[in-house]
Amino acid sequence: MAARAKARKAAKRGRFITFEGGEGSGKSTQVRLLAERLDAHGVRAIVTREPGGSPGAEIVRHVLLSGVGKAFGPEAETLLFAAARDDHVRTVIAPALAQNVWVLCDRFADSTRAYQGYVGKVDPRLLDAMERVTIGSLQPDLTLILDVPPEIGMQRAAARRGSGAIDRFEAEDGNFHARLREAYRQIAAGDPQRCVLIDATADVDEVSEAIWRALKQRRLVPAARKTEPA
Repeated sequence: MAARAKARKAAKRGRFITFEGGEGSGKSTQVRLLAERLDAHGVRAIVTREPGGSPGAEIVRHVLLSGVGKAFGPEAETLLFAAARDDHVRTVIAPALAQNVWVLCDRFADSTRAYQGYVGKVDPRLLDAMERVTIGSLQPDLTLILDVPPEIGMQRAAARRGSGAIDRFEAEDGNFHARLREAYRQIAAGDPQRCVLIDATADVDEVSEAIWRALKQRRLVPAARKTEPA
């Protein structure tokens, strides 16, 4: 009976979907659109982001994006990301999933693997250790990697930013962003059960449909309300 109760409890866990990609790949837009679509299907979902997503992590976000952490090197940045993620997971992500709420997260651990690991050359053993501490067994049910050539992504990021200040990562050169794209492609190829590479050069609606198809293929799409199309 205890085993059946445990199984029922596990079955009620919310879904955890992460969005990854380089600058200007459209993650924030697609997170919002998926949340709206899930809401139309009667699914409770929260939208969050990294770095940030919780009060403590948002403080660390400001430090990271301001560029202060860069002066201390990629290893120090990795530790700052880990500190933010630990607070985010403990106070927001894990509690929501336990209440059968879906979590849609704009960036997660793969961003650290790509930015600090692949591009920053941080030792994978340090990344592994930080994930054991901050994430443990918590893994996304699906990771959507929005793929866009860096020159297009940076144009989009500049248009979005307008007259606002450029952040620490947008300020990097073209070689950095090209390597970042390759990092994400390698992550997708290395874990095809969890990751789906989405062509983000298409228009917003086409990308949204590709994301919905990815959920369907992995049987994550909930039953539609009778008044809503599937």
